[in-house]
Amino acid sequence: MNVAEIREHVRSGGLLSQAGREHGAVVAMLSGGRDSVCLLDIAVALCGSERVRALHVNYGLRAAESDEDERHCRELCEQLGVQIEVVLASRGAEATGNLHAWARELRYGVAGELARRLDQALIATGHTATDQVETILYRLAASPGRRALLGMAASEGALVRPLLGLTRQDTAAYCTERKLAWHEDSSNESPLYARARVRNGLVKALDAVHPAAQANVLRTAELLREETELLDALLDAELDGRANIAIERLARLPAALRRLLVIRLAEDAGGAFVPQAGERVGEILALGARGGRAELHVGGLVSAVIEDGELRMVAIEPRPQRDGQ
Repeated sequence: MNVAEIREHVRSGGLLSQAGREHGAVVAMLSGGRDSVCLLDIAVALCGSERVRALHVNYGLRAAESDEDERHCRELCEQLGVQIEVVLASRGAEATGNLHAWARELRYGVAGELARRLDQALIATGHTATDQVETILYRLAASPGRRALLGMAASEGALVRPLLGLTRQDTAAYCTERKLAWHEDSSNESPLYARARVRNGLVKALDAVHPAAQANVLRTAELLREETELLDALLDAELDGRANIAIERLARLPAALRRLLVIRLAEDAGGAFVPQAGERVGEILALGARGGRAELHVGGLVSAVIEDGELRMVAIEPRPQRDGQ
């Protein structure tokens, strides 16, 4: 696709058209890579530079390379007539946990703050169909449940991903035709990171198995999203606004619906994904058959409470860590 076709593709998707209607502006997440550069330029073309604000987070993780990315983003925004907000971040040497998860949480946190300051602006990311394939494969390997196969939604409240219908090759072609430079993040190729191993190992292996492998993954996710809407409607009808269900009724439901209903109740109570709750249905039914009151941890920070023939889920407090842990 050429520039005009790509812009029309994004325009017809309608995600950026919310700027100026439900939302006052667009906060475009700008890393300096080809996808985010393409996103920013399209947002300016469709919404006008006065309605676009770029956000760049300099994590300082790659020494001079990080500073060069920031400089490039500032120059690009000056070229496009867009205001940019740069956030400098640092992660202490003593920090533990997943580095990418820390960066993602920080990035979306500051984006949310900026969006609120800009009259509840839209937040747009440059995720593409290529990212979608990698995300699905990574989640499938790392977590159980149907949700892993759904990938990223095009729209989640004020967060939109207008480029999900485009590939990484499309965004590169767009930037090349527009003569827009981009920076490659060297960590994207590092085997130290799981996402890079998926990109450079698993995706390439699937392409070698079948030339339509990536397209088939994307089509599967699309079909599952449509089917998920139907399943969610069945759960809504079954619960009818309640946060509990009779054990006797739960036992009569088809196995798949029982599992999904228990997961729904657990995730509503905990406010987070608890896919493992579906594996505890048999234990919940057994406890219900015994009568009396019982409580069962079903995963995450959620417990199932069985009492008076009813199942309900409750959030539980995390255990305090002892010194040295």
